Order: sequence, then structure tokens, then C-alpha cells
Amino acid sequence: MKSILQNIKGDRVIWAIAVILAIVSTLAIYSSISTLAYKSGGGNQEVILFKHLITVGVGFALMFFVHKLKFNYYSKISQLAFYIALPLLALTLVMGTNLNDASRWLVVPGLGISFQTSDLGKIALIAYLARILAKRQDTIEDLKEGFFPIIWPIGLVCVLILPANFSTAAVLFMVCFVLMFVGRVSLKYLGAMVGAGVFAFAILILLAYKAPDVLPRLETWKNRIENFKNGENQENYQVNQAKIAIATGGIIGKGPGKSTQRNFLPHPYSDFIYAFIIEEYGMIGGMGIVFLYMLLLYRVIIIVNKTDDTFGALLALGCGLLLVSQALINMAVSVNLMPVTGQPLPFVSKGGTSVVFTGIALGMILSVSKELSQDHDPVKESKKEKGGELATA
Repeated sequence: MKSILQNIKGDRVIWAIAVILAIVSTLAIYSSISTLAYKSGGGNQEVILFKHLITVGVGFALMFFVHKLKFNYYSKISQLAFYIALPLLALTLVMGTNLNDASRWLVVPGLGISFQTSDLGKIALIAYLARILAKRQDTIEDLKEGFFPIIWPIGLVCVLILPANFSTAAVLFMVCFVLMFVGRVSLKYLGAMVGAGVFAFAILILLAYKAPDVLPRLETWKNRIENFKNGENQENYQVNQAKIAIATGGIIGKGPGKSTQRNFLPHPYSDFIYAFIIEEYGMIGGMGIVFLYMLLLYRVIIIVNKTDDTFGALLALGCGLLLVSQALINMAVSVNLMPVTGQPLPFVSKGGTSVVFTGIALGMILSVSKELSQDHDPVKESKKEKGGELATA
């Protein structure tokens, strides 16, 4: 154990946040999967929990190995990851596994493991965008040399994700927009990009009304927005059950394992896990989760402010914004501040590729922070000072 702790580098607060979220995830999922176990696992919750623990273990293992590698290497790796992600995203649209009218998964041949390609696409694009922005700082004001090479990867990945997962495409676009703003892209270019994006999306919606196959989930998006506007509509079953879970949780909650809404709340172990946590652990538990993600964002901002490397700063900022944005959207849906989406609560919701790529994203943030901690190692600095004193003497 001591040797493992000695090999853990980087921001210890982020490590602690990841561990706490994993513990919360384990407790919440074990308590919330009784209905799922009855439907698919023969009533055996332990089997489902064991699979989740393996996934979390893989996430932590990748987080550890990714953080050990110097973050500059991810600049080169991002090119390979980006060009692997593009055909996989296209393949998912054409022949992905369909669930709720959304083709989001590819099944790995021979293994039977489903793989959500958008999770790879998000991390690959953020790392690749950080690379391009860092390398084009001298020509960032030029439309042809600076802006066009930056915008086409964003547009292509978002367009490939959009038909099956609007919320993911929107979150990814927002994070990329912030990265471009921080990366000194001209405001007039950013404004033109947003205007062009809104116009293109409007045209796409009009085409979808004439040819539904263009956007097969358009009707689902429309229904979710209408249900959100209607409030107490009978069709808005998911949000109504989440409201009941939150209301009955009160301040301190019903206690671990004492939920009643897990039998009625759709996906209490994933999409609505935040409402489930409030039911069992109360508003105290809910505010604790919010605090952890806000603390994560705060630590990321500190890392970004301290690093002198443009790529490292943008990489850490992009990964941090992506995770916190997903978390805020998941929580906002549970408390009925937003229409229903499929965004998971990072490192808390039950899931395969989501947990794995969350570990990778945290690992890259830690890789950047590790270099900072090495640069400002008090032991090394003390030795340097002593060496300087001896030389002077």
C-alpha cells in the first residue's frame, strides 16, 4: 500500500474526489439495482455490483497509468485517437446497436461488450483541439491558417454524435467553444461559428420534418421539451418520480438501502441516480455531491493557472469542463431544471465506457498537475537552495 501511495502523483485533492465518488457510486448502485437485478440478473444484486466494481477498478487503473505518462505525449496520441474515433462514430450511426431509437453503441466482435463511441470521441476531440490551439498560437488570428484548421474537427465530431445524442454533442460543442475562447480565438470568428451552427441546425430540423430518417430522435427531443414545459403532465413520468424521491428524502434522507422510489424511478442507478442519492442521503448528501464537482472544477482552474504549457492548460481545462458539465446537467435533470437527457453523473452513474473514459480524463488532468508538483517540489527546491549556498560559500 505504501509503495502504491508513493507512486500516486499529482493533485491529491482530485484523487480524493475520485475515491469518494467511487464509494458513493458503490453504495448508491448496490441499493438502487434491485429492480434491475430482478429483471435481468435473476434477483442477484451482487452480480451486477461486482461487474460495476470491475468497471470502476478498470477506470482507476487507467487513471493511474494515464497520469504516470508525461502529458506532452497526449499531444501526439490525440492525433491517433481522433482519427480512430471518426470512423467509429460514423460506423455507429450506420450499424450501431439501437436502444430507444438511438444508435450509440458498437458491440466488440467475439466479446459481446458494448462500447459507446461518443465517449472516445469526446476525449479525443478535446485533446486534439488542445494540440491544435497550442500549435497555432502564432497564427490564431488568421482565418485560413488559424481558425479553419480548428473548426472542422469540432464540426465533424459534433455532427457525427448529434443524430443519436443531442445533449452530448451540445455539451462537447460548449466545452470546445470555451477552449477556443481561452485559446485566444477571435470573438468575431466565434460569433460567426455560433451563428453558422444555429443556422445549420435549423436547416437540419426542417429537413428532418420532411425526411424523418435524417434525425430519427427528433420526435423524442420534441416530446422531452414539451413535457418539461408542461410541468405536471402525466406523460412526464420520469421527472415526477424524481420529484417524489427528492421530496421524501428531506434534509437527512431515509438512510442507505431504505429507498422506496427505486421501484418506480426509471434508471435510478444511472440517469436519475442524483435524485436517488437525495432520497437516501437527503439534501445534505445532494449538496455534498455538488460540492465535490465544484471542488474538482476549482482544482482544475488552479492547475490551469499554474501551468506554463499551453497544451497542458487547455487539456486539463477541457477534461475538467467536460466532466463537471455532464455532472451539472445530470443533476439539473433530476431536479427538473432541464429537459430529460442521457448524461451520466461522472464516476457515480452505473456504466461501462462512461466510467472508463472518466478515469482517462481525470488521469490526463492529474498528468498535468503532476508536472506542476515536480516543478515545485519543496525537497528539490530546498536542495537547490543548499547547493547554491555551498557554491556561494
